Amino acid sequence: MPAKESLEQTTACAGRSAPRPPDATGATLHDLEPTMTNELTRRQLLSAGAAASVAALPTPGILAGAAAPAEMPRRKFYAILSLGRLGFQASFPESLELTVKHGFEGLDPDPNYFASLGDDGLKRLLDELRAKNLRFGAAGLPVEFRKDEARFNDGLKNLPATAEVLERAGVWRVSTWVLPCSNELTYPQNFRQHADRLRQCAQILADHGQKLGLEYVAPRTLLRSQRHPFIHTMSEMKELMVAIGTNNLGIQLDSWHWFNAEETGKDLFTLRGSDVLTVDLNDAPTGLSLDEYRDDHRELPAATGVIPAKDFLGSLVQIDYDGPIQPEPFNAALRAKSLNQACTSASAAMKRSFSLL
Repeated sequence: MPAKESLEQTTACAGRSAPRPPDATGATLHDLEPTMTNELTRRQLLSAGAAASVAALPTPGILAGAAAPAEMPRRKFYAILSLGRLGFQASFPESLELTVKHGFEGLDPDPNYFASLGDDGLKRLLDELRAKNLRFGAAGLPVEFRKDEARFNDGLKNLPATAEVLERAGVWRVSTWVLPCSNELTYPQNFRQHADRLRQCAQILADHGQKLGLEYVAPRTLLRSQRHPFIHTMSEMKELMVAIGTNNLGIQLDSWHWFNAEETGKDLFTLRGSDVLTVDLNDAPTGLSLDEYRDDHRELPAATGVIPAKDFLGSLVQIDYDGPIQPEPFNAALRAKSLNQACTSASAAMKRSFSLL
């Protein structure tokens, strides 16, 4: 489920705006720099991904993993500690301490904490993160667009202020997820509502040099839990992105949903690295069929081998993805541990996963 540019590029001083992606024009997705355009045809979008990658920092810390084979490019993506995805909460300073202690390469941004620091305090924080060679993950979209109009409008009114704070922190990745079902709206009705509401969000983010990543959710148990099924595959999400039509969209990938949608490396190869805003990594329980997986019952990355982590991560290397990747196990046994123990387990899981490359 539900952060941004390399701190090496964006933290020279607080208050400086993050570089804004230029407008995209061109005949094919592979010609676009750096984002998708509303001029694209559906056929173009379903056959390929948009271009442009940003420079990545080296991969320090214990998560660097084993050396890649000669024929495999070195990974550019970096491991993020995202406590919310592990089922925990902590302040940003506490999260930062745990990030360093457990060898992660970055952490989630916290716009509320950033706003509390003021310009000087934010500059000191960004300088500290740069000195530690740490980067941000993707910020969650703080707008409830899935429910009633009033809640959506309230969130939309507050989005410019949050986007401005994230911009000052050099954060240009923002992401959210799309529920794959509805009791009230048919597929076409839901599609039109999502396109309209997410377009408004994306336009505000574009004013602050930010891109919006959208995650499809695939488990069949969730898809069938309400009357009307909705977007639950990568190709369907691409259709929604075309309908939204702004130049600052991407995909939030999740190995769990990729697996449950019965997608393969071929689907990932329809993307360019710059099409992907952030990535969640996990594994699936053993002994279940695709009709039985529950969205809130997952495993730590590379824990069971049910989800082919090597193929998934190897495809990300091949498409030159250079952004954040974080464990998202939704696992009761992990949540029963202490925060420190959970971070130890999550770090070991990411190291184990990266060593497969």
